[in-house]
Amino acid sequence: MGDPLRLHPAGRGLGAGHDRLQPDRRRTRRSRRRGPDDPSPVDRRKTGSKRHLICDGRGTPLKVITTAANVNDVTQTLALVDGIPPVAGRPGRPRRRPDALLGDKGYDSNPNRDELRKRRILPVISRKGSPNIKGIGKLRYVVEQTFALLHHFKRLAVRWERRTELHDAFISLACSLICFRRLKKARP
Repeated sequence: MGDPLRLHPAGRGLGAGHDRLQPDRRRTRRSRRRGPDDPSPVDRRKTGSKRHLICDGRGTPLKVITTAANVNDVTQTLALVDGIPPVAGRPGRPRRRPDALLGDKGYDSNPNRDELRKRRILPVISRKGSPNIKGIGKLRYVVEQTFALLHHFKRLAVRWERRTELHDAFISLACSLICFRRLKKARP
């Protein structure tokens, strides 16, 4: 088949050898066609969709979830963590759990923090109403770079598909191509 994905160490910030995952979201524009994620009277007229992405320390996408634009980021945190596939690393059983999870203020929630701690994942998430954690912007750049890689596929920059299944299929295909290119670079 080929080599499985490898979870890369984060490097600076949390100490050497720690693995981190970074969830984030990005709104996409929609064409003028109407679909299932159109606005309702209570959602402040936000049309379109939002992508929630979790990636490893080097920006390899592990899980992408597409939701309507009016969905809170907090509701998708645990779904992203649960959707992480087994990742090969050291000899033995493949890893399913990172050491730390970095996130912005949109993912700040005490119940989510408690649930992550129960799963032995360190939540490094800025709190709402307080200054950002120093240096987290440099670490979060990785997930923004992954979104930029996804937007190199022009079909994903503007959502033209009415059906969410088709859009999700194109996203998973783009993530597969990104992973394939990284594995291809790693091999001599």
